[in-house]
Amino acid sequence: MTAAAPSPTPKIHYAWIAAGVTFVTLIAAAGARATPGVILLPLGNEFQWSRATVSSIVSINILLYGLIGPFAAALYQRFGLRRTMVVAMAMLGTGYGLSTLATQYWHFVVLWGFVVGIGSGMAASVLGAAVATRWFTQRRGLVMGLLTASTATGQLIFLPSLAQVVGEHGWRGAPLVVAGATVLAIPFIWWLMRDDPRDVGQLPYGETGPVHAAPVPTGNPAKRAIDTLIEAARSRDFWLLAGSFFVCGASTNGLVGTHFIPAAFDCGIPEVRAAGLLALMGIFDLAGTTASGWLSDRYSSRHLLFTYYGLRGLSLLFLPQALLGPSAGLGVFAVFYGLDWIATVPPTVKLTGEVFGREKASIVFGWVVAAHQVGAAFAAFTAGAIRTQFGSYAPAFIASGTLCVIAALAVLPIGRAKSLVPQPSAA
Repeated sequence: MTAAAPSPTPKIHYAWIAAGVTFVTLIAAAGARATPGVILLPLGNEFQWSRATVSSIVSINILLYGLIGPFAAALYQRFGLRRTMVVAMAMLGTGYGLSTLATQYWHFVVLWGFVVGIGSGMAASVLGAAVATRWFTQRRGLVMGLLTASTATGQLIFLPSLAQVVGEHGWRGAPLVVAGATVLAIPFIWWLMRDDPRDVGQLPYGETGPVHAAPVPTGNPAKRAIDTLIEAARSRDFWLLAGSFFVCGASTNGLVGTHFIPAAFDCGIPEVRAAGLLALMGIFDLAGTTASGWLSDRYSSRHLLFTYYGLRGLSLLFLPQALLGPSAGLGVFAVFYGLDWIATVPPTVKLTGEVFGREKASIVFGWVVAAHQVGAAFAAFTAGAIRTQFGSYAPAFIASGTLCVIAALAVLPIGRAKSLVPQPSAA
């Protein structure tokens, strides 16, 4: 195939527009993922369900959110980023919109657990990794940090308003707000998003040379995802990446994201104030994760992950005391934990690419994210069961903090073994 002459370089590379559209999409999806933590208490009160029962719905959502990741990455390759993003937003809007009519446990399992869970998984950190990998060669770590930080931005935007809506209009108001936001994102995505730099006559940001036609993968996306898993599973590094991300999920959205507000309420802290603390974590997470992306372009990803998991573990071990002590303690926790909430993503994405190569990186990272969400689902259900059994979340916070300390040590060998990226043979 002959190479086309590259188009004159525009003042703004389209990669930044694609990243901006993805950032907005991930913000809307983050609002969808933040909703259960706000409505867990009023939903249980209305239907007289225990924390464990409501947590089981959330755990199904979180589990599917993760398990769909590697298949979503294959769908991005087969059908394109734009179409997949539109379908994801439509599923989130439909699932949350119809949930306001739900009256039975199985209604919520289908709508929140399956429809919203799958839609969330198609518009998650795997999407950010795919966009950063496909559109950027230079500044990839920084872009991954910014896209990952969109979760914090979405939390900052949605949590306080959702808590206020729930307080004034009941729990059904929150799903309607999120459904409206996701539906509004659809025309924005369709208008501006492009699947590949070559679609606009450009190379990935930071590359030079002739522009060739973008390759279109063929075959079954599900089979490609499974085949990639089988290949990656032969590597010790894959299991270290997946295991550490299991702990990451068990110590973030599965535990704090789902149960922080109920845990604070148990200690006499009003729900709106607890939601405000979560939003404060979002502010510092935005800074921390963006900085993590910048650092991952310059320093060892293994050492960054060691630092992040270690500090997160210490903050979670401190949380039970902070909930019972002076309010200043919770403020310290919100800042300290917030800086580290999802700072693990950029160095994990970088290590995945270094070990498995650019072509397979997004799918392998999808499986790593699946492990993250298995951990999150485990923590979401287990923490609710612990609260139901013992009347306190403290054992769950302490156990999660201990796991983080173990993960800090486990990440140090990643990438030191032989890379799975094919090496050129000697002439």
